[in-house]
Amino acid sequence: MKIGIIREGKNPPDKRVPFTPEQLKAIQEQYVGKIAIQVQSSPFRAYSDQEFLEAGINVFEDISDCDVLFGVKEVPVDQLIPGKTYFFFSHTIKKQAYNKKLLRAVLDKNIRLIDYEVLKDEAGNRVVAFGRWAGIIGAYNAFWTYGKKTDLFDIKRANECVDLQDLHLELSKVQLPPVKIILTGSGRVGNGAMEVLKSLKIREVSAHDFLHLYYDEPVYVKLSSSDYNRRKSDGGFDREEFYASPERYESHFQKFAEAGEILISGAYWDPDAPRLFDIKDIAADDFQLSVIADISCDIAGSIPTTLSSSSISDPVYDVDRQSGKKIPAFGSQTSISVMAIDNLPCELPRESSREFGIQLTKWVIPALLEENSGILERATIARDGDLTIEFIYLTDFINEHE
Repeated sequence: MKIGIIREGKNPPDKRVPFTPEQLKAIQEQYVGKIAIQVQSSPFRAYSDQEFLEAGINVFEDISDCDVLFGVKEVPVDQLIPGKTYFFFSHTIKKQAYNKKLLRAVLDKNIRLIDYEVLKDEAGNRVVAFGRWAGIIGAYNAFWTYGKKTDLFDIKRANECVDLQDLHLELSKVQLPPVKIILTGSGRVGNGAMEVLKSLKIREVSAHDFLHLYYDEPVYVKLSSSDYNRRKSDGGFDREEFYASPERYESHFQKFAEAGEILISGAYWDPDAPRLFDIKDIAADDFQLSVIADISCDIAGSIPTTLSSSSISDPVYDVDRQSGKKIPAFGSQTSISVMAIDNLPCELPRESSREFGIQLTKWVIPALLEENSGILERATIARDGDLTIEFIYLTDFINEHE
């Protein structure tokens, strides 16, 4: 089996890699005679072509003879090679309109698409993800944004930090007033964000105390779905029902938006679930949120102020409270500053890639050599020009007229 590591084609190019040079070397040595590896030349990666060559990995411009191709972000339609098996984050399973053409092209070109986001074990747990790094860097960026907005402190951008240790060193410079911070998300993203909150030694409080007590120090609350969603019929909450039928619920997040100033959002959002608030709500005098770090970055999703993604080079935009429109970052003290970078782990690309590669090496490489691997079958969105059974719900989406 020939495995190829493709050059990232999305613009701006992502610096991450699915595997580091040393990881590929180890795979090649472990599976002698079974797996051969090629890397497509790239000037953008956090790991240079030379580092791959020094690890004994062949680097070519053309890797079209490979059977399986690994990337990170979506592959541009014109770069998809027909008949291949691809691994990448396709951002299609929530019917993301901006990737409808990509999914159509995958079907037209008879590509087997295996999406990292749905690689799960038999218990349904994701096995490969950049979530922890998105959480760490997203939370760091929330405080970088707050420092810029308030002019209370100045820290380096995350992508200017050498590594995670350097990032934590920067956090030691943060001096916060008694600000109230909201965190959503209990998975990898939420836990990554908590690493930053713990580094800052910010105290966690209960939802009740967050809403009703005054503090002379910064505090944060970690909210679960039950804290801000309620059944429309009677105001109750049943976890299993909420995840099975989220359309039966409505949000009552407003009370938290009236108490908190910073929102770090890392919760998974189902398109059928209620949004945290409506865009019209931000015009109210008692809507206190002034910095929103939307780590999940669902455009027009759970957070209506996420009007678009932002970028590492231009990380923040503001949203005018009256019009709900995007304006330049930090252009007004009264506007809401939104950080919605959609490739946060790329700010610390070497470390995040290393952790991701460990997961792929453990779960995916052995599965590739199995016949009808369950883990790969469950994550296959398309094959031989058709959607697989589990993803047949995307049929109407891809057939919709633009």
